[in-house]
Amino acid sequence: MLNGANDTGEMKRNFSFRLFICNFATCEQETKTDMIGFANAKINLGLDIVRRRPDGYHDIVTVFYPIKLNDVVEVVPAAGEQTTLTCYGRPIDCPPEKNLMMKACRLMQEQYGLPHVDMYIYKHIPDGAGLGGGSSDASKVMLLMNEMFSAGASLDDLARLSAKIGADCPFFIHNTPMLATGIGDVLSPCEVSLRGKWLVVVKPAVSVPTKVAYANVTPAQPVTPIDEIIKLPAGQWQGLLKNDFEPSVMAEFPIISSIKQTLLDGGAVYASMSGSGSAVFGIFDSAKLAEDVTNNFTGCDKYVMEL
Repeated sequence: MLNGANDTGEMKRNFSFRLFICNFATCEQETKTDMIGFANAKINLGLDIVRRRPDGYHDIVTVFYPIKLNDVVEVVPAAGEQTTLTCYGRPIDCPPEKNLMMKACRLMQEQYGLPHVDMYIYKHIPDGAGLGGGSSDASKVMLLMNEMFSAGASLDDLARLSAKIGADCPFFIHNTPMLATGIGDVLSPCEVSLRGKWLVVVKPAVSVPTKVAYANVTPAQPVTPIDEIIKLPAGQWQGLLKNDFEPSVMAEFPIISSIKQTLLDGGAVYASMSGSGSAVFGIFDSAKLAEDVTNNFTGCDKYVMEL
């Protein structure tokens, strides 16, 4: 499936975006009071867990890299006297008021005195995958509301505010490759490009609880820093660019290890779990290799896209 292209028919039948041109390539709106945007996923290029903090969190080092796997978010003026959230596409196992989109909206309303809105989302990015879909949706709400109401917040302003929602939200505000440190919220621009490569993302029918992901993880300084490794061609990353979550997560969920090996056997120049899982991605030199390898996976969500 190329960037969810098979879902556009369902969107035409079920999705109430009034001004949405129904594909994942273009988006048009007639007025500034009807805001629509694409909330893309990310992958992690390497993930080192370097220190356990006194507050119980962990300091990490990783590269966040945006990919062309999108949810679609619409924000319009509220028809009634309260803020609402309506979801389509993939089921979201979360009451609206606890959804990160709603939290982002509330923050914008409190910080900038903005009025109620109605929000709609077509959910395409799988949850519990390590792809950042929920954080991306929340960040997109903040960006759309800022533009819709001319709130005047800079990207840095929104990034600081979004950090209250999730550690990776500031990345989605800027949405360019970033080296992330701290708990993932301290960002610096990263010179890495995978342009011309092809990406396969495979999400098995399991989700990884945070406690499981951190089980048996021993923080340590890496032999070679991630920002040095990514300067090498992607074909040299395997064996050097690691994800410290993999040993404990793959021990608990062997299917994740199997998916990674299948991607490598199918010609991936690099394969890794994204974040704390459970999605695994492979980087390929050609579209044919990428498309062919997906035939090996059943019972999984799978996506193919150009980087």
